[in-house]
Amino acid sequence: MVESHPVNRKKAFNMLFFIEFWERFGYYGLQAVLAGFFVKSLGMEDAESFVVFGAFSAMVYGYVSLGGFLGDKILGTQRTITLGAVVLMIGYAMMALAGADKTMVFLALGAIACGNGIFKANPSSLLSKLYEGDEKDLDSAFTMYYMAVNIGSFLSMLLVPIIGAQYGLSLGFMICAMGLILAIGGFLGFRYLVRGIDSPAGAEPLTMKKIVLTLIGVVVMTVFSSWLLSHLSVAHWLLFVIGVLVYGVFFKMIIQAKGAERSHMAAAMILIVEAIIFFTLYQQMPTSLNFFAIKNVEHSVLGIAIPNAEVFQTLNPFWIMLASPVLAWAYSHFGSEGKDLSMPAKFALGMLLTAASFLVVGFSANFANEAGIVSAWWLIGSYFLSSIGELLISGLGLSMISKLVPQKLIGFLMGAWFLTTSIAAILGGWVATLTTVSKDVVDPLQTLPVYSEVFTQIGLVTLGVTIIMALTVPMLNRLINKTDEEAFEGEPEAAVADK
Repeated sequence: MVESHPVNRKKAFNMLFFIEFWERFGYYGLQAVLAGFFVKSLGMEDAESFVVFGAFSAMVYGYVSLGGFLGDKILGTQRTITLGAVVLMIGYAMMALAGADKTMVFLALGAIACGNGIFKANPSSLLSKLYEGDEKDLDSAFTMYYMAVNIGSFLSMLLVPIIGAQYGLSLGFMICAMGLILAIGGFLGFRYLVRGIDSPAGAEPLTMKKIVLTLIGVVVMTVFSSWLLSHLSVAHWLLFVIGVLVYGVFFKMIIQAKGAERSHMAAAMILIVEAIIFFTLYQQMPTSLNFFAIKNVEHSVLGIAIPNAEVFQTLNPFWIMLASPVLAWAYSHFGSEGKDLSMPAKFALGMLLTAASFLVVGFSANFANEAGIVSAWWLIGSYFLSSIGELLISGLGLSMISKLVPQKLIGFLMGAWFLTTSIAAILGGWVATLTTVSKDVVDPLQTLPVYSEVFTQIGLVTLGVTIIMALTVPMLNRLINKTDEEAFEGEPEAAVADK
């Protein structure tokens, strides 16, 4: 971190909250309608739309390590945030102008994937630096920060599908672009609130060479990403290579580390593997669960008509917005009393709730009406369980990285965390294809058994994973709580309460 200055932490947090809100508004507005857009506007089959959607999502998160590297070593955290937001704004504007032109759509998606990768790790990195030295409030801060993500996603998932149905998706995408303009203006106008909080590269002067090479890199990556969407096998192999390189470097860091640092990073690696499983399941929300809502769920709640089935996706951020302040308070309250659940225990509990969420949807088929339609309340309950599970895993993942890895590596390893979503996007796209039927099959009575069987199987497999995770909690607690003093003195590690 560069030379520090007095910081108003609350105002700085609010500024980061604002820019993350608008960045997520754009992304989730796009995510809510993208798989359906592929089918309706580009003429894809359901299975193809899921696979392309998975490849796009994989690039979005697969590039985050590059953004972390830019922030740590080249431009600095704050400059990289600005660049990423600008590229995203351009991408959404291109999407608004693309219409049904597949080449233009893929180019726009390439820009969005590139911009998101540049942006994503850096606000989280800046937030971790903002709370450096105040670990007890870190879980609470990241949980509230995660709420910004979900306020933005809730509003965009609600507005973009409705606006798209009424006035066309081009207007919805343009609103996403305008939101990024607000985000950029807010960040540049209030950057003084985080003056002195940056990576070492942020303290160095910005040379013309850095600017030119970075811009060339952005253009090349955008075009290359667009090409990958039309060549999915290459995209999958590229992700595999990136994953091997990033996690290979991470593993090498663990080997080279000593004492408690090695134990902490090893625990982080195991928790990252667990997160890949969760994100594979999370990927079902905009794909298989979304299409289930369209085909087999009643489009009304309490007698109120749902204008667009894609709006059901807002249940995820809705529950998270309600639960985030409660969990943030619980972490802070029980943490101050030494009674908070450990991070591995929270991950295991989150996976248990996620398993239950799929079992609920699978079980709902037993209560379908004669037309093969189930009550929306089953989906509402499922989203509640999975959203609390998400808060316990995804919502605390960034905090986990911040606690367990050295600050000098924070940007790169934030990228490694987001790479879990990238790998899971490909896996999630494949899992979603298990629910697909021919485009010609529109009878809910034919699609319902398919969804019910697949979701039940997913729930049972996830339940098995949960049991394994629960059994590893004591071991992970010992790794996380290991200290250099224990290693130096050769004393046995203190027993950790298994929570």
